[in-house]
Amino acid sequence: MRLIFMGTPDFSVPALNALHDAGHDICAVYTRPPAKKGRGMSEKLSPVHECAEVLGLDVFTPKNFKSSETVATFASHQADLAVVVAYGLILPESVLSAPEKGCWNIHASLLPRWRGAAPIQRAIMSGDKQTGICIMQMEAGLDTGAVLLRREIDIDHTDTASNLHDRLMELGGDTIVEAINEYENLQPIQQSETGVTYAQKIDKLESRINWSENADQLDCFIRGLSPFPGAWFDAEGDRIKVLAARPVETLPDVKHKAGEVLDAGNGAPIIACGIGALELVRLQRAGKSAMTGEEFQRGKGLKPGMLLL
Repeated sequence: MRLIFMGTPDFSVPALNALHDAGHDICAVYTRPPAKKGRGMSEKLSPVHECAEVLGLDVFTPKNFKSSETVATFASHQADLAVVVAYGLILPESVLSAPEKGCWNIHASLLPRWRGAAPIQRAIMSGDKQTGICIMQMEAGLDTGAVLLRREIDIDHTDTASNLHDRLMELGGDTIVEAINEYENLQPIQQSETGVTYAQKIDKLESRINWSENADQLDCFIRGLSPFPGAWFDAEGDRIKVLAARPVETLPDVKHKAGEVLDAGNGAPIIACGIGALELVRLQRAGKSAMTGEEFQRGKGLKPGMLLL
């Protein structure tokens, strides 16, 4: 099939490779323009751009699709289908309808749950037991199109946003190839309006730990924000990220304030929560490397009785 591929970050790369390896004619790759990064503010190509160059594919980097010339160039590729995954730009109707079969999106959730920008993080933060990949026919609404193919995976109690991201990006590549191969047999399913949730972009301000919540909820919260932007707390003016934690039980007849530092059990700090407690397994001070809870306590650690904010 003659394809246009549209994507930008690491998450998009396995799908591009999978489509290329499957023998499809990728006539154009669209990705975000090079961004200035680093101390020297040198321009850096997106992961998709770098991959496309290795594969010898033509790359286009428009800032948007507001001009008629940009839309005309897109249409001139005469593609059968455009595959879109984490591209980073809103596509107008003139682009969505240009390919013969329209545009298909690889979305990392079980729609209609977690429409939007941060479905992987939100699924873990909310304690979901399953997630997956949906291949969706794109339309003007935010992730509202008919689902063409759906593949599910379990969320493990140790999954972080990082490793679930990596599992889903590989599944996305496999699933889009399967969907194109089975195109003639696909039965589009309109999304239900029941169970719709929105995965808003993660705001750093919401990453602060609220110790009054129960330990299991906070474990999900921390894993969903690990490693970026990282759940954090304030300890006497120091902002400290928690990259990994483990719920532990507290003695039922002993009362503690939420956020109170308890005695370290096996060397890592243990913090009282609204219900239960958390052992902080991996932490990171601002500007420092991540370290284990035991290593953290051997330095300027948390003292029993200290109240974290």
